[in-house]
Amino acid sequence: MRLSTKGRYAVMAMADLARNGADRAVSLAEIATRQEISLSYLEQLFARLRKADLVKSVRGPGGGYRLARPAADTWVADIVLAVDEPIRATRCENHVKAGGCMMAGERCITHNLWEDLGAEIHRYLSSVSLDDVVTNRLRNRRNAEVGAAA
Repeated sequence: MRLSTKGRYAVMAMADLARNGADRAVSLAEIATRQEISLSYLEQLFARLRKADLVKSVRGPGGGYRLARPAADTWVADIVLAVDEPIRATRCENHVKAGGCMMAGERCITHNLWEDLGAEIHRYLSSVSLDDVVTNRLRNRRNAEVGAAA
């Protein structure tokens, strides 16, 4: 499964906003420069993030964007879904109720494997907050999980 540019860039921009916007609004131009993302692309992404109530816009001098809620309460899965990025690993675009990805409308032999993987990815991204990303607690989480499994 590959996450598209929309999802990756939205998470990068939101992490930048979480890191740099604790005490002020951050302009998209600042984020674009720091993260090397096109300003026009960020404008499209932030329109969707605003619609999903993940960010608030601040108008006037010193305007820009702020997180709509604390970084610890903003989940990566919500960001990815807000920019219309489905979290799935199957090749099926739209299944008919009993159908699947094969020409005859059947599910491929590995469909359940990829569907389960997509669910695990969603579960993981739903457990990671922007605060985890910004404070780099992800590596510590992985090490703790590996240690607990041993």
